[in-house]
Amino acid sequence: MSNLLKRILTGTAIIIVITGAVMVNSLTFLLLCALINVIAVLEFYHLLRVDQDRVRQVLGVSLASCILLLSCLVIAGYVQPVVMLVCIPLISAILITELYLKSDKPLLNLAVTFFVIPYITFPLILLFGSGFIFANGAYEPTVILGYFVLLWVHDSGAYICGSLFGEHRLFERVSPNKTWEGSLGGALFTMVLIYVNYIQIGKVPLSGWIIIGLSVIVMGTFGDLVKSMIKRSVGVKDSGKILPGHGGILDRFDSLIGSAPFVYGYLMLFSAD
Repeated sequence: MSNLLKRILTGTAIIIVITGAVMVNSLTFLLLCALINVIAVLEFYHLLRVDQDRVRQVLGVSLASCILLLSCLVIAGYVQPVVMLVCIPLISAILITELYLKSDKPLLNLAVTFFVIPYITFPLILLFGSGFIFANGAYEPTVILGYFVLLWVHDSGAYICGSLFGEHRLFERVSPNKTWEGSLGGALFTMVLIYVNYIQIGKVPLSGWIIIGLSVIVMGTFGDLVKSMIKRSVGVKDSGKILPGHGGILDRFDSLIGSAPFVYGYLMLFSAD
């Protein structure tokens, strides 16, 4: 099976799973975010060799999962914010455990262990929270799905245009395969879908969809480049192999990690009723 066919089949499966999880209800969306979080954190730890010590890995994944699940449950109104205190013992356990792991670089290990929280977990929390900024905190899946559609169109457009017309490198030092032609093609496809989302979904004004689209185009691209920088620094091509034709979860959701906080920021500041 060719890599292109693998990419198409895997991409189709991803679209079906995400669409179903987003549209069914907030709990299925939460489970989707939790699954992405766990796999992405594990991939990141594998890249930075944290998985060589299972204790450090288990504690880091547990903390990231705890923060995400409890934060999302608070956002959805299922529990009170006081439950976040549960995370304190996990933070202390990571710090104390490092005393006994006899590493030559404890500060580096702690930095890598905790870095997944702002890099991976917080953007996913804000993605989930973006669905609750409508109608006094009621879950609104269509805007989230529209955001995902923009991500998919941007990535696909960049891949197609880059493959067909790519000549000028966008940021060769960290990502030799990305081109200006691909980036501009992805942006063009995304701008078209911005108007489609406005007509078909609405919920936010056209200016809002433009801001969301620009967040995908600009910050999604930077999210991709930052992930490439991390991979290049450790000498690997893909963050994982779980998605045939795409690599790992970090490879597939890097644009989301880069753009979701800005989408949440816009919705929170300008779209709340």
